[in-house]
Amino acid sequence: MKKVIEASQAIALGAKLCRPDVIPMYPITPQTHVVEDLASMINNGELDCAMIDVESEHSAASAMIGVVAAGSRCFTATASQGLFLMYEILPIISGMRFPGVMAVANRALSAPISIWNDHSDAVSARDQGWIQLWVESSQEALDAIIQGFLISEASNVQLPLMVNFDGFTLSHVFEPVDIPSQAEVDKFLPKFKPVYKLDVKKPMSFGPIGFPDSFMHFKKQQQDAMINALEVVKAVNSKFAKAFGRSYGDGLLDLYKMKDAEYAVIGMGTLCGTAKVAIDKLRAEGKKVGLIRIRCLRPFPEKELQKAIKGLKAAAVLDRHISLGQKGPLFTDIRSAIYCNDITINSYIAGLGGMDITVKHFEKVFKDLAQGKQKGEWLFD
Repeated sequence: MKKVIEASQAIALGAKLCRPDVIPMYPITPQTHVVEDLASMINNGELDCAMIDVESEHSAASAMIGVVAAGSRCFTATASQGLFLMYEILPIISGMRFPGVMAVANRALSAPISIWNDHSDAVSARDQGWIQLWVESSQEALDAIIQGFLISEASNVQLPLMVNFDGFTLSHVFEPVDIPSQAEVDKFLPKFKPVYKLDVKKPMSFGPIGFPDSFMHFKKQQQDAMINALEVVKAVNSKFAKAFGRSYGDGLLDLYKMKDAEYAVIGMGTLCGTAKVAIDKLRAEGKKVGLIRIRCLRPFPEKELQKAIKGLKAAAVLDRHISLGQKGPLFTDIRSAIYCNDITINSYIAGLGGMDITVKHFEKVFKDLAQGKQKGEWLFD
């Protein structure tokens, strides 16, 4: 069934189709429509699920621990300062190896106060043990929620997962979305069967103290699970394509006109849609340019990226976040991954606090690369 809906509605519908048992929620712009839609579904009897109206985002994340520890499937959502109020709990959820999905409507962090989009919230949390998928469209937002539960709950992963969708730029924009049937999703995503849970008949402890002789071993297990997730993300993307006829690159990277490209831009989220318009325009002028869209930021797809850049003369990374005192975090990840490859790679900071990223910006970036410019810059209007 196809409907023209906004990405927030697509996220809510995707969550509904996954049959969560409990949804701890706290509203924050621009994520609020997700909360409202799910609450309406529960109140209308469309979704058999308990919603916990908590007093803060910190409480929502804390409730997620209890929900999954009790053996139930959990979904939540947040944005910006809300994600940072959860920050104390994020590594606890992942450290306890609790699967679950959270949608993040990406929004700039204050100060100054901004309710508009950039990637500073979730990118700043990339080291806290959560798998991170970044989507480009409303359709992908819905699909990534469904994929996300299967990835997160895989027996060799057992880690929480964020689906990141650009606030306002995507969350409040209406697009045609193909909504799967409940039967189709039930066939794709089995009922949640926790590997471990609280059980009075089989007592166990979650999150006890880790002494110096054991703490590193737990972190190594998390790292191993993250590396396992690379293949799981690809496998789930492939399985999804067979079930629903849609896929997103290999699940980790999504390439656009890269087969013969000499220059490429690399980015995440909705800026990639604008990049495609610029690439089509430049291709019509005979320029061999392409796009590498990072769909999975954590775990980071190093080998896949190294393969994607082969044959390029130069590449530019557009970050919608700045690691103050350094460069864009996506740029530093990519530079680290391809350090042994002899190509120029430039860092551009763009779109902070909701500033538009335009076709002209991409034309300038590709011109810089073709002219051999050795460094990037901040792209202002």
